[in-house]
Amino acid sequence: MDKHHGQIIEYIVRKNGYSISDLARNTHVNRRSIYNWFNQKHLKADIIFNIGCVLRHDFSQEFPELFVSDDFKVISKVGQIHLPQVNTTHSENEFYKDKYLSLLERYNDLLVEIQ
Repeated sequence: MDKHHGQIIEYIVRKNGYSISDLARNTHVNRRSIYNWFNQKHLKADIIFNIGCVLRHDFSQEFPELFVSDDFKVISKVGQIHLPQVNTTHSENEFYKDKYLSLLERYNDLLVEIQ
């Protein structure tokens, strides 16, 4: 079975709650590049390696044909890179959704008033 590199990496990123913006900043690319990588079936080993270093994740588990676990030992030698994780609960999401809808309704009312 042929692996889809981008989907595997996206799964790891999202499963661990890493911010796409922080990942882009730490890999020195823009957010669009990160999303493009997620859509690519095959990625260069150095791109996967760099993402693994930033995320502090050993991709030798997912890509044994590209890496051995010794390749990622550099992660433990390098100072930890802290990426804030997104940990919003369902109630927080609902709060912001309700706040957004309330603001949108007020905005629409103002538009009606000025016409």
